[in-house]
Amino acid sequence: MTNRLDLAIRDVNIVDGTGAARFAGDIGIRGDRIVRLGRLASDDEAVRQIDACGLVATPGFIDAHTHDDRMLLSDPTMAPKVSQGVTTVIAGNCGISLACSPAHSASIPPLDLLDSDGQWFRFPDFRSYCAAFADAPAAANAACLIGHTTLRAATMDRLDRAATTAEIDAMRALAERSLEQGAIGISTGTAYAPAARAPTEELIAVCRPLSAVGGLYVTHMRNEDDAIVPAMDETFRIGDELGIAVVISHHKCVGKANHGRSSETLALIESRRARQPIGLDCYPYIASSTVMQRHRAGQSTRIIVTWSKPHPELSGMDLVEAARALGVSEVEAIDRLQPAGAIYFMMDEADVQRILAYPHTMIGSDGLPHDARPHPRLWGTFPRVLGHYARELGLFSLETAVHKMTGLTAARFGLEARGVLREGAFADITLFDPEVVIDAASFEDPVRPAPGIHTVIVNGEPVWRAGAATGARPGRVLKRQP
Repeated sequence: MTNRLDLAIRDVNIVDGTGAARFAGDIGIRGDRIVRLGRLASDDEAVRQIDACGLVATPGFIDAHTHDDRMLLSDPTMAPKVSQGVTTVIAGNCGISLACSPAHSASIPPLDLLDSDGQWFRFPDFRSYCAAFADAPAAANAACLIGHTTLRAATMDRLDRAATTAEIDAMRALAERSLEQGAIGISTGTAYAPAARAPTEELIAVCRPLSAVGGLYVTHMRNEDDAIVPAMDETFRIGDELGIAVVISHHKCVGKANHGRSSETLALIESRRARQPIGLDCYPYIASSTVMQRHRAGQSTRIIVTWSKPHPELSGMDLVEAARALGVSEVEAIDRLQPAGAIYFMMDEADVQRILAYPHTMIGSDGLPHDARPHPRLWGTFPRVLGHYARELGLFSLETAVHKMTGLTAARFGLEARGVLREGAFADITLFDPEVVIDAASFEDPVRPAPGIHTVIVNGEPVWRAGAATGARPGRVLKRQP
């Protein structure tokens, strides 16, 4: 029968991703698209059927900020993401991308967050990265940024200085080619040493190709603590001069001296939004995670070692315990552990809640999948927003939480027919129990899937069901639609 459905989801509460109120109905899927939304006839036939009574159906969650470039290839079941309902990831953030990376990237923090051994730095351009994905697809979709730090590593002999005119031209040419090949924008990470010496003028010049294609400028800003406002002003200037949208990555106010300043930073964002398009994302935790950095010691109430190449046995220990094990001070332990990664408890819960609740804030995990003992945000971000912040604290409604994870993110990143449940949209769908869903991953036990996620569907194919991956890998590389 030509009208037969491939999959029918019956008797479900539909939250469509727009922020509108939920409604009861059915969903009919044929191929990779939603073809019916509302009520299916009792005699409508389907190859497969899900009785979803008591569950909520939403668009598949879109992780606005990831470092999944390598996991998409090396662990394509994408269990940390699909287990929490994520069907699309935005990769290549913080100036770090696997595409366009030179072979020596593994020796350059923070590029080593993707691969500290170097075997995965083998994609000289974005096309070769996409080809690898096409040859062995992942369970989730990916939309990818090209990292400015990666471009610097590919074109400069030293990263502790500003780029020359010739180097800027080479970076810009690589960026332009990547955008032509399907990258959705350029990310920067000027908070990190390899890009910190890049002046604003270098960033503008390298990112100039974004203007012609409507690409995004996505930034881990130069500063997120005492000098956060000048860093924001730099970000807004870059977007304004290039005439493009900007996204502030993992917005936060770091260090006790800056707790409470989210009122100031959000007011600044709101005022500038009247003049230019600005987005931002946030993760629902008071602790961050990145490479081990000495200057973070004085800003953190607690530090956990997530990985250490010379001392892997210390992964998961608090820094104070690691220092004791090494018989040195905490400051010296930071040096002894390098190269390494860490979790830093530096933010205030009131700031986290204020930023999460801001209407234009998207949800991004910023998870680091290759850490030996990762931050729990890798496995728990989206269920934590749904279970803890929406259901338990009532910070916002379930409909608002879902919009922040789906429709808002799809619109900001230009992902056509994603992030909404409507007829004709791609069948990226998450089914969950709204009374059960919660994060199970913790700082003590970070690799735990969330309860309450029933079924996750990507491009019409279930990829997670009954607490396990199905083995299906229907993910695609997505391109931005201006």
